[in-house]
Amino acid sequence: MLTFEQRKIAFSKLGRTIDVLLKAENSDKNVNHSEFQEVLALSKAENQWFSEENIRFALQGWSSALQLENLEEWLKTYDLQDEIPAVNVGIVMAGNIPLVGFHDFLSTLICGHHAIIRQSSNDKRLLPYLVKKLVDIAPEFQSKITFVEQRLTGFDAVIATGSNNTARYFEYYFRKVPHVIRKNRNGIAIFNGDESKQDFEKLGKDILRYFGLGCRNVSKIFVPKNYNFNSFFEGISKFETYIHHHKYANNYEYNKAVYLMSNIKFLDNGFMILKEGQDFSSPIAVVNYEIYEDDKQLENLLNKQKNNIQCTIGKHKLCNFDFGKAQHPKLTDYADGVDTIKFLKNLDLKKHYENTQF
Repeated sequence: MLTFEQRKIAFSKLGRTIDVLLKAENSDKNVNHSEFQEVLALSKAENQWFSEENIRFALQGWSSALQLENLEEWLKTYDLQDEIPAVNVGIVMAGNIPLVGFHDFLSTLICGHHAIIRQSSNDKRLLPYLVKKLVDIAPEFQSKITFVEQRLTGFDAVIATGSNNTARYFEYYFRKVPHVIRKNRNGIAIFNGDESKQDFEKLGKDILRYFGLGCRNVSKIFVPKNYNFNSFFEGISKFETYIHHHKYANNYEYNKAVYLMSNIKFLDNGFMILKEGQDFSSPIAVVNYEIYEDDKQLENLLNKQKNNIQCTIGKHKLCNFDFGKAQHPKLTDYADGVDTIKFLKNLDLKKHYENTQF
């Protein structure tokens, strides 16, 4: 059985392997680059939202996150040196962006548990490929990872991610075991009114990376009174090539037609639509905006809507990420603010079942 230190080292080596793959360093005899290219091709073919650029971006992010110093910084406060009694953790993964469930997978294994994984059909190639590389590094992981095609069974605890609709099903189905259920959340941006063109160029990445499909993508902007969007449109103009992606273009044209036929006012730059509204989520190629009166009113509004917000982008004092940083979370930036390691470390099944009404 791998110790905590050995598990950290194994994942750090996986990060290095990913880096080698991305750099195509054929001098490394342990890396099969043709196999990697095949996995990329299959992922793109099975989900046309998974462009090679976005897959590589996601992999690069994990390569950086898995550096040993990052793992140690992340885990140093949890006192994981003593072995935790291993349990079977079911992980239901979403498929909106590449490797969106990897943090749950990493957290489960780093704590010494057994991961039972139900992948999304939209992202079923990348994680098994990385698992194969991880098992090559540390064969002991082989018995700790199980992929299932159908319904999860044999789990003691569950981490499940889905839409607000599927979350209701998850909460009922997994009600008798310890669980973390994640729902829809979105990134938001706040403008002060003194942002530069360079700020908006960075914001374009926060909005459009993964075609806006991630929970950290900015789907809503808060602006002060009488705000002029000219600088914003000028800054994001460098992303106009997104309109050449046929699925993105289809969504843009469809939403534009709907708004025109419904006499809904909107701003349009030829590849993105800005529409005033209170919703935090928005369709692909659309960003909602809302005018705020003052900082106090905005703070009250955000507090009331905190369960809809994944991250807050901008230079405003209420923001927790600068422009361009939405898709660069640290290992400590837990989805929905739920500390996954704390949940996994403190699993007390006996106490849970004693307190559960069947």
